[in-house]
Amino acid sequence: MAAYEPVPTDEQQVSPDGSPTPTKPARSRLLKLSKPLLVLAALCLTALVSYKAGQWSVERRPPFEDERPAVAETHPTAAQDTEKAVASSIVNDTAEMPGNGKYSVGYFVNWGIYGRKFPPHKIPVQDLTHILYAFANVRPDSGEVFLSDTWADQEIHYAGDSWGDTGKNLYGNFKAIYKLKKEHRHLKVLLSIGGWTYSPSFHPVVVNPALRSKFVASAVRLLEDNGLDGLDVDYEYPSDEAQARGYVELLREMRHALDRHAAKKGANYRFLLTIAAPCGPDKYRKLFVREMDAVLDFWNLMAYDFSGSWDSIANHQANLFGGPLSASEAIGWYIAQGVARDKLVMGIPVYGRSFANTDGPGAPFQGIGQGSWEAGVYDYRALPLPGSYVLQDDQAVASWAYHYQTREMVSFDSEAVGAAKGAWIGREGLGGSMFWELSGDKNGEREDMERGPGKEPQPGRSLVATVKEAMGGLDKSPNWLEYGGSQFDNMRNGME
Repeated sequence: MAAYEPVPTDEQQVSPDGSPTPTKPARSRLLKLSKPLLVLAALCLTALVSYKAGQWSVERRPPFEDERPAVAETHPTAAQDTEKAVASSIVNDTAEMPGNGKYSVGYFVNWGIYGRKFPPHKIPVQDLTHILYAFANVRPDSGEVFLSDTWADQEIHYAGDSWGDTGKNLYGNFKAIYKLKKEHRHLKVLLSIGGWTYSPSFHPVVVNPALRSKFVASAVRLLEDNGLDGLDVDYEYPSDEAQARGYVELLREMRHALDRHAAKKGANYRFLLTIAAPCGPDKYRKLFVREMDAVLDFWNLMAYDFSGSWDSIANHQANLFGGPLSASEAIGWYIAQGVARDKLVMGIPVYGRSFANTDGPGAPFQGIGQGSWEAGVYDYRALPLPGSYVLQDDQAVASWAYHYQTREMVSFDSEAVGAAKGAWIGREGLGGSMFWELSGDKNGEREDMERGPGKEPQPGRSLVATVKEAMGGLDKSPNWLEYGGSQFDNMRNGME
């Protein structure tokens, strides 16, 4: 993450053992000078301070601390500084955008534009730093990454799109989201590849160098064609050591390809590489975390689905503490493997899981509720269900809705739990929060959306906004807008 800091103007003294010692104040040194020398030294010092203040008061760090060369910093010449400033103005015009805030990462699903009526203009850009566009698929026989719904991704015309444009042009969600990027320069978009349904296709690919090569080349091609800022891999999950090793190699090859792509474009920009990471010990212990961490920009931890229809006991599905599984335990494990806290982004569910015919957490259940779009899963925007009461376990940092007549329990994160998780993210120095998925949030009416039990919106605030406010300020490092290698004429022209 980019940052700005004052350039030091005093050199540290070094003790005989090599450790730095505090520099004596300039005033105490000057008092030892004779009066003429004092006047002369004061004039020189004034001139020097004026020169530095006028030209070199701040300088920009590299995008990531671990990329800083292990050499002493030097000041650029005036000509170099002017050249860099002009180039920055031409390319991105983002010189004053600060980094080092929290990440707020939201999945946007391409099927959300249908029954859920959640097109790109509904994305709460003010509450997000990154969008994970879900999902691209993988061909297991060739390794090619391809779009799962080209009509939604590239073809649907939204308001303002012309049907009379000449040439080969990009429309659909990607055009609409690129326009959001232009309007909100802090917003970065990554193509998420895989997901639960498509993940089995990864198994033969990750262990085959030729298939990995096709995967990498086709993924980078999609990035350039569609105006994206990075790639996200959601591989659920490597099942043995060979697949886990292949996963490391795939990520390494993706990192190198993204860096080569940036260099070929002449882009002073780091295209991002992230993954969706498991929070179950049987899954994360198979990963070679240190090797993966060396090439990842951050980890999106899937800190949910700890309990569900596959269990025999109703329980919390996204508790922070306690229980057989918890977010804090998983996060602590990744930290113990050497992952920096500010690279760990904690997932938060924008949905609830149902347990029917139960007395609540820790009790047996029989069956699941009807859900909003699939059995047993309700959108956060439809919770708590009418007639239910919201209860909370302060020690676990978990909440649930319970209907005493129907005996249905729905484990979900309430506003209070969302705020508590956001505050905990801030206190623990984690990278931020991730949300699966944005269409489930409370964010106003949806025109023409299907209505009925399990879908009716309930009062309340956005969970994404609630967590964001509790975490602290968001990262504002800039996105990338220039895609001269795109196959689409309008993308090459910046949608002008």
